[in-house]
Amino acid sequence: MATPSTIIQPKKELNGSIAPPGDKSISHRALILSAMTEGTSTISGLSNGNDVAGTQVIMEQLGARFKVLAPSRVEVQGAGASIHPASASLDCGNSGTTLRLLMGVVASIEGVHRFIGDGSLSRRPMDRVAVPLREMGATVTGVGPQVTLPVSVEGGVLGGIDYTTPVTSAQVKSAILLAGLRGTEDVVVREAIETRPHTEEMLLFAGAALTRERINDHLVITLRPSTLAPRNWIIPSDPSQGAFFIVAGLLARSGSITTTGLYPGATRTGFLEVLERMGGQLLKRFDADGNLDVQALPAALIATEVRAEEIPSLDEVPILVVAAAAATGITRFVDVGELRLKESDRFEKSKELAEGLGARAWSEGDDLYVEGRGSASFSHLVIDAEGDHRVAMAAAIAGVVGGGADISGFETVMSSYPNFESDLARLS
Repeated sequence: MATPSTIIQPKKELNGSIAPPGDKSISHRALILSAMTEGTSTISGLSNGNDVAGTQVIMEQLGARFKVLAPSRVEVQGAGASIHPASASLDCGNSGTTLRLLMGVVASIEGVHRFIGDGSLSRRPMDRVAVPLREMGATVTGVGPQVTLPVSVEGGVLGGIDYTTPVTSAQVKSAILLAGLRGTEDVVVREAIETRPHTEEMLLFAGAALTRERINDHLVITLRPSTLAPRNWIIPSDPSQGAFFIVAGLLARSGSITTTGLYPGATRTGFLEVLERMGGQLLKRFDADGNLDVQALPAALIATEVRAEEIPSLDEVPILVVAAAAATGITRFVDVGELRLKESDRFEKSKELAEGLGARAWSEGDDLYVEGRGSASFSHLVIDAEGDHRVAMAAAIAGVVGGGADISGFETVMSSYPNFESDLARLS
């Protein structure tokens, strides 16, 4: 049966202010760390996406208790030492973050924990997490050498590890650190390319004994076994979600879009530097809480080179491909092969997106090239998001600034940004 499509109509002018939902990466971690404490925490600004809701359900299965205080605000009674195996399978839905981080959490909980997920998640490799967890003493089994779902983790007493991550992945790093919290020895994680530091920042805030230092050409994170204290978490807006509206402001025929309250960390805002190199007119200021507001004004963009280390999780590539499709010249995305292992084959979907807009796109190894049209006078776009929320949202932005879009599978945006379509409709 064909998936119903969502029609996005073009608009001549885009004006407005958008506050994206709470940062998804931070929301997952706030739920997990709060659930692992002894005591009561509160979380304000929690993402309202399905992925984060799935993490909350699993932490309840493991013994934590949650009380909704207001929209996007919850109280968490941590399970602490009483955290226990669930009686049923742990369903991670479409969320790789949920699966990989919680594999680390349960590795130190005695018993067998079985993870399942949807068709998209079931194709994604978990060997990158299984390898270090096995080295620490957990038993991890899955399907085939890539350890795809269903995955079982038999937890227990864990030892330490000194591990150099073979892929650039904040999720792998985080799984090791979360496993090490309840271990018997120190864990050390070494990164050649620094990934999002949310886990370390939040562990430190919760009282963990953790250090970060640069030794030669690696960032070295060392964690001693630690007991976490409850905290009151205030989550800023998600810059990766804000990126869609920032690019919309740059590509609009007229108007101005301001995106507010974004987490300002350097590992999350590299896409802003990319857009500024392309000629984007971005007015940035910090609000009273130290978070970032960005006003985007229409601009003629030029091509640039985008290196993977500038956007370590590659979440912004689909919307940057839309910007590249409107630019003058050839934009090269360097070493972005990891996109093939996202919710979809995001590498191929990004190429398909550019071509659907009337740009020329091709690949050489792990590099993606987009030769832009010189403006956002895009063709009418017809595309299937194939379960990838970022492809769906990038396509919608391309449609509203260009010639419209017909997007199949648009409902996948519910995983991270349920209000995306209504926020987009508010711009006028």
